[in-house]
Amino acid sequence: MSETNTAAEVAAPHRYTAAMAADIEARWQDFWDAEGTYEAPNPTGDLAGDPALAARPKKFIMDMFPYPSGSGLHVGHPLGYIATDVYARHQRMTGHNVLHTLGFDAFGLPAEQYAVQTGTHPRISTEANMENMKAQLRRLGLGHDKRRSFATIDAEYYKWTQWIFLQIFNSWYDTEAGRARPIAELVAQFESGERATPDGRAWAALDAGERADVLGQYRLAYASDAPVNWSPGLGTVLANEEVTADGRSERGNFPVFKAKLRQWNMRITAYADRLLDDLDGLDWPEAIKLQQRNWIGRSEGARVDFPVDGAGGITVFTTRQDTLFGATYMVLAPEHDLVERIIPAAWPEGTHPVWTGGHASPAEAVTAYRKQAAAKSDVERQAEAKDKTGVFTGAYATNPVSGEKVPVFIADYVLMGYGTGAIMAVPAHDSRDFAFARAFELPMRCVVEPSDDRGADPSTWGDAFSSYEAKLVNSANDEVSLDGLGVVDAKARITEWLREHGVGEGTVNFRLRDWLFSRQRYWGEPFPIVYDEEGIAHPLPESMLPLELPEVEDYSPRTFDPDDADTQPETPLSRNADWVNVTLDLGDGPKKYRRETNTMPNWAGSCWYELRYLDPNNERRLVDPEVEQYWMGPRDGQPAGGVDLYIGGAEHAVLHLLYARFWSKVLHDLGHISSSEPFHKLYNQGMIQAFVYRDSRGIAVPAAEVEERDGAYYHQGEKVSRVLGKMGKSLKNAVTPDEICGEYGADTLRLYEMAMGPLDVSRPWDTRAVVGQFRLLQRLWRNIVDEETGEVTVVDTEPDEDTLRALHKAIDGVGQDMAGMRFNTAIAKVTELNNHLTKAGGPLARSVAERLVLLVAPLAPHVAEELWRRLGHSGSVVHQDFPVADPSYVVDETVTCVVQVKGKVRARLEISPSISDEELEALALADENVVAALGGAGIRKVIVRAPKLVNIVPA
Repeated sequence: MSETNTAAEVAAPHRYTAAMAADIEARWQDFWDAEGTYEAPNPTGDLAGDPALAARPKKFIMDMFPYPSGSGLHVGHPLGYIATDVYARHQRMTGHNVLHTLGFDAFGLPAEQYAVQTGTHPRISTEANMENMKAQLRRLGLGHDKRRSFATIDAEYYKWTQWIFLQIFNSWYDTEAGRARPIAELVAQFESGERATPDGRAWAALDAGERADVLGQYRLAYASDAPVNWSPGLGTVLANEEVTADGRSERGNFPVFKAKLRQWNMRITAYADRLLDDLDGLDWPEAIKLQQRNWIGRSEGARVDFPVDGAGGITVFTTRQDTLFGATYMVLAPEHDLVERIIPAAWPEGTHPVWTGGHASPAEAVTAYRKQAAAKSDVERQAEAKDKTGVFTGAYATNPVSGEKVPVFIADYVLMGYGTGAIMAVPAHDSRDFAFARAFELPMRCVVEPSDDRGADPSTWGDAFSSYEAKLVNSANDEVSLDGLGVVDAKARITEWLREHGVGEGTVNFRLRDWLFSRQRYWGEPFPIVYDEEGIAHPLPESMLPLELPEVEDYSPRTFDPDDADTQPETPLSRNADWVNVTLDLGDGPKKYRRETNTMPNWAGSCWYELRYLDPNNERRLVDPEVEQYWMGPRDGQPAGGVDLYIGGAEHAVLHLLYARFWSKVLHDLGHISSSEPFHKLYNQGMIQAFVYRDSRGIAVPAAEVEERDGAYYHQGEKVSRVLGKMGKSLKNAVTPDEICGEYGADTLRLYEMAMGPLDVSRPWDTRAVVGQFRLLQRLWRNIVDEETGEVTVVDTEPDEDTLRALHKAIDGVGQDMAGMRFNTAIAKVTELNNHLTKAGGPLARSVAERLVLLVAPLAPHVAEELWRRLGHSGSVVHQDFPVADPSYVVDETVTCVVQVKGKVRARLEISPSISDEELEALALADENVVAALGGAGIRKVIVRAPKLVNIVPA
């Protein structure tokens, strides 16, 4: 502290300083906690409270789950939390019962990695991180109902995550009813014969394993051999997002291979249509809706069956069934199950050498190519590379419309994740097929008439021709002709022909795949599933939940030679034999079982946490129906129900939001909740960015140590570059909220983050600019409190007209901005009012001071609470009514009306904003300047746009 500051503080001992802010903020945070100021009553149950408060209109306001990072918060993290807090405070002050709380999404890979590195149990490090974050968040003065907070790692929480998994496991999707139903109802259909088994045998004739297999084809949670990204060097399976474009692990840069593993899946595809259609009723940003629509990827087309001698057939899905006559070869994904069944022992006579890849037999060629394809990520395989790779399987299929034999290849540009994992290739009219046909010297047939001058021979073309406007050609057999038809009519005609001949039908396909739900990790929810000695999966009864994570000595998965693709994951849980192998009585006597040793993904806990906030202590059921109906049930304007406001980053546009929507729909279908959507209104906040400074080596240097000289930037004497980027520890540009709170106070930080710009726009952090909001609070304080004596200076007199007008304009504008989450403009209006009051001089009228404090209360709650108490009030400012503007003061007293004659301004009139057109015309025509401009000429027309414009056209 400088001598000048010390002298100033001696002269003004009651000035609002950082030290005073710290004292005020700590005192009121303690008070709020002790008094339960932010506790929102439920209508019933253990959290029921004041009936009058519960009878108010309700608002359920949520932030996206934070993960308790070891590095704590930087100033970018609280942006959304402060925004929801400001909005929640305003909603309380406008007569709502507001539920606002925060928990922690605490399972997942970061804590497990830290445990592997340090030998610290993930729970210990995670709980320590949570305590640190709680302290940081508390310092911001966030108005959370702390009774409702929890972490996903709490056994009493993940008991219900496991319970939901069992509901999904014990359900199937009835396409006729359009909803999920208990699996017991499906079993009853099989038992009664109402529904036939796949092979036609009676249900009683099937053994336990066969019944389990049949039900597995219907269950909404099922186990299957699924293709995964396997990294032997890491010893774990990776999500697609964790694999780089060159097919290596993002962490460690190890090779990643495609492998098939027994995995749990969620049949989210059963809900594809509903997930798509119900987006229309949600109040979400259109960009997010579009991302979800694209991810679900609904497309209409046809299923077509291509017979293969001795192996049944290959089924493809195509959106261009009209081009079927142009299919000259087929391609299977390398992972396709059919590949092994169709490859012959030897190459057929006359096989083109370029098709074999130089291998002596189809089996050798397929094995070698599969290994090559397994080393590529899906992203890399889908890239528009010039060089197409593949190999002939040695098998031929039959084109059902032409009867021609077409060769069947495997190639990595076809993925199992779309359609059926097989395509009919029409090289003349698809660019990727065209490139492949060129590389493998395959025939091309033109069946869509080109609209340019390229001619009818595809072998002379530079690329494929594709158009929805052109006519079909060369597309006829003895029974059907598409020649001369447009695409729409041709599609309809060939689809009908396929259906009549039993070789296909019109169908809808989705890009969406079933959700891979297994992880080969320790730090996650255990599956409530055990396997009997025949390998049949059995759900644990509810009485055995929660199934808690056991203690293990080694949290790391087993690693292998990074290049050894022929390895299998070994999970940490599998090494705990006493936990894995158990004797249980599941209702038919004690038997030996083996537990599932995979764990659930970190998405599981965040799929339903909004429901736990409602009823966090309920041990008997997921959520009390009356409580869920109260906070989340359907209502006017929200036909699917859901949270009233959900704020978080746009990076969760697809996965988290899609998964949570799926779980809500299943729970709704089964009658556990009334809401079929979890989040009615979604708002994506922008990002707080910061400048990153890099030296000549490209390495980030500490931003706090960089000096600016003559427009250039230097670190320890060396010139460095500067670019705007993310804020983070690794970029050495992170600023912690603790630093800002220590220097200015939490209210200043809150104001600065809200004032930086529109909430949904990214903005750069500038520590030097924070002082502007600190000065606003100092002026606010000074307008009410004498800095020398600490006495309140307000007086019980009526304010003047100008002050009333400024006050009520501010009340009107701030209220609208708060409701619309335009917090930056709300702060601008508060600043304008405060400046007006400062310039006016003299003590404030009490009625003005009190309303000024109420305006500030949602934004800077600590100083508002302090001033409210100093103004003589005993109740907390949190539950006071937000001021209401007097409309007579909101409207400008006069406005300036421009009067034009022959397009030129001849007069400016100061008139009432409520003046009528007739009154304004009379005033304009009577003005002496207008009379002079007309010079006695007649008037042809008078155009009046009250109250701003009159345009006079002389005769």
